[in-house]
Amino acid sequence: MNDTPQTPHVRGTGKWIHVAGWAILFCFPFFFTGHEARVSLEGYVRAIIVPLSFMLVFYVNYGYLVRRYLFNRRPGWFLLSNLALIVGVMLAVHLLMEYGLPHDVFRRIRRPPRPLNEVVGFFFINAFIYSLVTGLSVAIKMTDGWYRTEALRRELEKERAESELRNLKSQLNPHFLFNTLNNIYSLIAFSPERAQAVVHDLSRLLRYVLYESSQPLVPLEKDLDFLRNYVELMRIRLPRHVTLESDIRPASPGATIAPLLFISLVENAFKHGVSNSEPSFIYIDIHQEGDKVVCAIRNSYFPKAPERDKSGSGIGLANLERRLSLLYAGRYSFRHGREGDRYLSDLSILINERNL
Repeated sequence: MNDTPQTPHVRGTGKWIHVAGWAILFCFPFFFTGHEARVSLEGYVRAIIVPLSFMLVFYVNYGYLVRRYLFNRRPGWFLLSNLALIVGVMLAVHLLMEYGLPHDVFRRIRRPPRPLNEVVGFFFINAFIYSLVTGLSVAIKMTDGWYRTEALRRELEKERAESELRNLKSQLNPHFLFNTLNNIYSLIAFSPERAQAVVHDLSRLLRYVLYESSQPLVPLEKDLDFLRNYVELMRIRLPRHVTLESDIRPASPGATIAPLLFISLVENAFKHGVSNSEPSFIYIDIHQEGDKVVCAIRNSYFPKAPERDKSGSGIGLANLERRLSLLYAGRYSFRHGREGDRYLSDLSILINERNL
């Protein structure tokens, strides 16, 4: 866990927090000195011995014991190691203050021996303080490890989502091309004199699908222009008994959206909303309302039999729902289904995150 990558910003911020915390601790002797009094070298050396011992206990735990024992689920060894560490540090501090400092640096004042109960009480108070330092190091190390693990998890989740989106788009493009070529084939047989103009229109559609839609976000107006061209291409081949009303209004400049979100709904309307012999209708309304894009499609319902539908139409809606959940989680509403003898599709997407 200690090898988990961190961003430079996180690492730099953590180091400065440590520096600031210890700087405050080592400046305590100056905080509690009167304005006219000066901190002598002897007094300061005596004052920082205990903070230095705190630092030792803290970083032995932070840099080694927590990772070695707690992260490996060996709390017993962790407690024993800290018991030995705290006792050793307290003994070292006592010996240093009593016998280790030169007399000209730290003048020891001869005092009568303390009662045993005071010595034991002093020992337990200091042991408790060192235990708090140990607990603080554990808390900071655990929090630091959690943040790094969470950052790694989010990075992996982001990579997984991006990979899944690429896979979904790779499914969508062949699906769109397959359906469009089927429609063009029917159109050529139905009206060959229009074939040349239609192929030119189709080339513009395919250019958008294959090249311009490769970006994560595209101008909303370009995506709507693509839909207008597609609808007009499909209008040519419709029988006279089919009513088609389309209202795809211009979008405001600067608005962006993930590409090819609405084409599956429009495709399904033409695929399942048109009968070769009975009166049929398709109503398409796609427009921008402030920070939202609203799509409402109504069509008569003449579903293709599964054995006759070779276009892979089932991919479209499943693909759309998955892309919406990845790209606009919590920012869209989508409902579709049969209502009587017609089929309804309603999709609303909030494209501006600032207003969430």
